[in-house]
Amino acid sequence: MVVSGVGCRKSTPVDEVSVGESGVALTERAESEVDLVWPQWRGPNLDGTIDGAAPPANWNAGSDIAWQADLPGRGHSSPIVIGEQVVLASADEGKQQQMLLSYDRSTGEENWRRVIHEGGFPANREVHQKATNANTTPACDGQRILIAFLNQGRIFVTAVDLQGEVIWQTDIGAFASKFGYAPSPLVYQSFVIVAADNFGGGYIVALDSATGEIAWRRARGDASTYSSPMIANLGGMDQLLISGGDRVASYDPATGEPRWESPAIAEATCGTIVTAGDRLFASGGYPDKETACFSATGELLWSDRNKLYEPSMITDEESLFGVTDNGVAMCWSIEDGSVKWRERLGGNFSASPVLVNDQIYVSDLSGNHYVFAADGDEFRQIAKNQLGSDCYASPAVAEGSLFLRIGFGEGSSRQERLVKISPGD
Repeated sequence: MVVSGVGCRKSTPVDEVSVGESGVALTERAESEVDLVWPQWRGPNLDGTIDGAAPPANWNAGSDIAWQADLPGRGHSSPIVIGEQVVLASADEGKQQQMLLSYDRSTGEENWRRVIHEGGFPANREVHQKATNANTTPACDGQRILIAFLNQGRIFVTAVDLQGEVIWQTDIGAFASKFGYAPSPLVYQSFVIVAADNFGGGYIVALDSATGEIAWRRARGDASTYSSPMIANLGGMDQLLISGGDRVASYDPATGEPRWESPAIAEATCGTIVTAGDRLFASGGYPDKETACFSATGELLWSDRNKLYEPSMITDEESLFGVTDNGVAMCWSIEDGSVKWRERLGGNFSASPVLVNDQIYVSDLSGNHYVFAADGDEFRQIAKNQLGSDCYASPAVAEGSLFLRIGFGEGSSRQERLVKISPGD
């Protein structure tokens, strides 16, 4: 690749790849070897929802805490739950290590840790002060755990087996970092799909999850934006959806071919799209702000000037819910976008909510963990629980348990922990 520079902005042309050129075709995913309880960013449905689970609504340092495990380093990577493992990523700034960590779901004992990269971290000026070098949440296809890291100015996707042994690692392209790397990998049938939008030349890539071979790679322009992709069946077809770069875009996940693009939202977005029926919803961003609803073909159905930048939204198929970065809980009608209610919770938020049955769980940056009803008629707070000093990561849910990555303490004494919250513990 030829690299050119405009001022301090590095530009690297994207080498696009088609499935015809690669010869790597999508196949049906093999039967899982483990129970994929909460297998990737935003859970089993890719939208932060799960049915049938019953975690407690109330907890504190003295009750309903099954275990706490100290984590090395820092990260905003959220936990995933696969079989009897809880897995997440972390980065040790002092040792310059990016790693995957596995803990026993029942006891909190460390199963294994695998250093994926040593050295090669971006310069401090290339990572936002709120961010880390392990922002992305891993994904599991039942046989492999997959993670993407920014290292040596490039994005590397790595697969390890369920015991943490590296199977393959693929360099998917250059990455010019403005504030760091954030998107989480997405498992779809035999592919793992990874977004890498950046000002030097953004792209989205599908790899064969068994071999790491690139199936397709599609250029996405030169905007630094941070949303993770998601897949939903809209209009009778699977659509790969992502916001950012002043548009909402849909691709064929099997081939990477564009389905449609609609101008919207902002140059930079962080939240992941959510869907209800044949409608999709996106919010953001910077420098513009907008929450918008689109049809399955990309037609803008409604829009307003509210925004959620870091946190993703959530829906119960009847109403759309979210918490803004500055702590306002909101509910929209999915039909016309009218704001049904808003309530100031206080504090600031980075984490995305989860919807368990009819209750929404979300944490703020001061260690407060809120539970409120998924009620389209009125705001009803069920609980406000204080635990820790901060919480940047989003929760994972497994049966009657909630798994949270929480920071305790301040400054040099701050310690991140993985916490299991279960009723009666």
